[in-house]
Amino acid sequence: MNYKSFIAGAMAFALAACAAGCSDKKESDSNPDTSKDTTAPVDTTVPEETTEEVTDEELPPPVAVEASDPNTVTFDDGVFDFVTTRSEDKDCASGTLSVTELMGNKMLRFADDNTVPLEGKVQKVIISATKLLGSEGAAKVRSIEFDLYAQATADHLKTDDAEGVRAPGWIGGGGGTVTAKEDQWYDFKEFSGGEYNFENSGAVHGVFKFLLADSGMCWSEEMEDANFLIMRWGIANESDMYIDNIVFYDEDGNSIPLAERTEDAAAAENATDGAKN
Repeated sequence: MNYKSFIAGAMAFALAACAAGCSDKKESDSNPDTSKDTTAPVDTTVPEETTEEVTDEELPPPVAVEASDPNTVTFDDGVFDFVTTRSEDKDCASGTLSVTELMGNKMLRFADDNTVPLEGKVQKVIISATKLLGSEGAAKVRSIEFDLYAQATADHLKTDDAEGVRAPGWIGGGGGTVTAKEDQWYDFKEFSGGEYNFENSGAVHGVFKFLLADSGMCWSEEMEDANFLIMRWGIANESDMYIDNIVFYDEDGNSIPLAERTEDAAAAENATDGAKN
């Protein structure tokens, strides 16, 4: 056998082997494994995508936030002589101050008497940092944090789903303060906590920062009463405002200790402030 005859024979053998393999595959495809159960129907239906609608009744109700910093003003002692209301502006809500328990936690309460119409009304309270920290401590303040709540006192809120809802609705506001620069007011950044459809809102965490402290837009030891204003606006339903967990921080982010005050001094100041209101 010469070389060409050998090559031709090898190619013929390879073609025959390939044909046999293809024949075996076709036979296997046309005769499936009978050991498997092919009588059971196959479900080819594509399941429909479903979404579960979450309602207010299914959501957990809001809870009060507990203080975590040792230098927090918690109002647990019932003292609020360092707080006054602001009522001289035409948009100011009229009301009274007290320490009241809300969701198991004592807080400062601004009870709105609802003599001012809802549209454009702003609830305002003034906090004296000097009374809480002393002049030296107030001069160190670079930021202030607090929790704000609202509790509906009437069922007049209108939502997308219903009317006559006993809930405060949207919660938000802002604030400002007197500064070391004479007759210069400083506006803090606004805060917002969203919409609340329960009778009580959750905690809306407010953060006020002295962003221009290097230019003197902050407090000094020479100020007789370094104080700041907390305002709640956008009020959609008759409701009271609550404030809790006030903490003051220095430029390094450390909380500033509260000044020690005697019970007699606190009681005397409470009586004086009560007479003013």
